[in-house]
Amino acid sequence: MTLVSPGKPARVVSDHAVCTAGGTQYNIYTCPNTCRAEVTMLMVTNSTGSTTTATVSWYDASRTQTINILGSKSLSSGDYVLLTGATLVLEPGDRLDITAGTSGTIRVDALCTATETFIPVG
Repeated sequence: MTLVSPGKPARVVSDHAVCTAGGTQYNIYTCPNTCRAEVTMLMVTNSTGSTTTATVSWYDASRTQTINILGSKSLSSGDYVLLTGATLVLEPGDRLDITAGTSGTIRVDALCTATETFIPVG
């Protein structure tokens, strides 16, 4: 007897946000309504010449709650935070957002990689 476990259609995507205004929330990634996503990498980097802070949050759409993943992390010029080695599962409508600090010239970049698995209809 042979058991066959066909894979569900999936795709790997990378998305990003560029924060140029302090105190403004920018969207890094939103899980599509037709998918479940596994985020396996998140990187935040300070591209400015001055120190600033960054907050990365996960909006859980099913609970209408926001959870901080990275809270007001101080980043010097050229510093970065790289989160790997764990998986964050996002459901349809969930999103990752970033807000940069409010002082000085701001340029904070955020990148993420996710595997989107399509949810069968019906």
